[in-house]
Amino acid sequence: MRQILFAGVIGLFLTLIGTPLLIKLLAKKGYGQYIRDDGPREHASKRGTPTMGGIAFILATIIAYFATKLITGAETTFSGLLVLFLMAGMGLVGFLDDYIKIIKRRSLGLRAKAKMAGQLIVGITFAVLALQFADNRGNTPASTKLSFVTDFGWSIGPVLFVVWALFMILAMSNGVNLTDGLDGLATGASVMVFGAYTFIGVWQFQESCANAQTLTNPSACFEVRDPLDLAIVASALMGACFGFLWWNTSPAKIFMGDTGSLALGGALAGLAICSRTELLLALLGGLFVLITMSVVIQVGSFRLTGKRVFRMAPLQHHFELKGWSEVLVVVRFWIIQGMCVIVGLGLFYAGWAADK
Repeated sequence: MRQILFAGVIGLFLTLIGTPLLIKLLAKKGYGQYIRDDGPREHASKRGTPTMGGIAFILATIIAYFATKLITGAETTFSGLLVLFLMAGMGLVGFLDDYIKIIKRRSLGLRAKAKMAGQLIVGITFAVLALQFADNRGNTPASTKLSFVTDFGWSIGPVLFVVWALFMILAMSNGVNLTDGLDGLATGASVMVFGAYTFIGVWQFQESCANAQTLTNPSACFEVRDPLDLAIVASALMGACFGFLWWNTSPAKIFMGDTGSLALGGALAGLAICSRTELLLALLGGLFVLITMSVVIQVGSFRLTGKRVFRMAPLQHHFELKGWSEVLVVVRFWIIQGMCVIVGLGLFYAGWAADK
């Protein structure tokens, strides 16, 4: 368990000291945030704030993971490496999007088709590789069965699994992207979910079917390939995001940009897929789902009836236009996210206890 502690502490330390250095570099180059004119008026003051801050916690997470392995002498695993690959790959797509927004002054960044193509390439590569690299028990990083607390039902086959994995990756990466509209909102919410996955990974490791002979009830074990390493990745992400939050909270000195939001969404989807908790992620990341649904409802209502349900979507801006301060919206949304994590972890434990 030392690896989990090391990963979290190293990730925290690196972003605490590394983010201000990145802020100075981005400010020197003039890589500031573009603010849309149709957003809340209060956001105009944020124009020019350094963006692409996701670089800080992406690098911090990767360094923390490998530094932990070096310090402890432990081996890397395919599950951990695949989640890191998915995070970095989605972050690269986001970086290109941010770079075009800044350099070419094009508010929408990458063309929609180019951005989607990049996400598809990274997502398909992850999904295909996740069904390879079986261990001595025959477990691959991912399973072709759907999962909630554990796998259930019949196998959907590799082709449908790739489609399902892509849906999860795109949904979560865009969900975090939509949530990243207020200072610290997406970062703080992500910290909570990564904390939950640290706990889940530790619990799955302790109750792993690989240790069935030492368990009081082997029928309640978890068939996950590398649960401890997933906990290490989640801990590194939690620590890195915590350190970044110090600089990203209101008033933000730096924004994560699409570089960070796509990377965080990819990491969340990767952790869920590899830990066999795919459907549980919808609850653990409930705030991201809620905000995404507000956009779906707003667009659907306007196209069907010509009327808007919310004053503005995503949902956080609706409450800003109702007169809530930015900090008030963020704190209350954090509370909602915290409740989602508590309920999600409760169901995770209840599912294990029911089998036991």
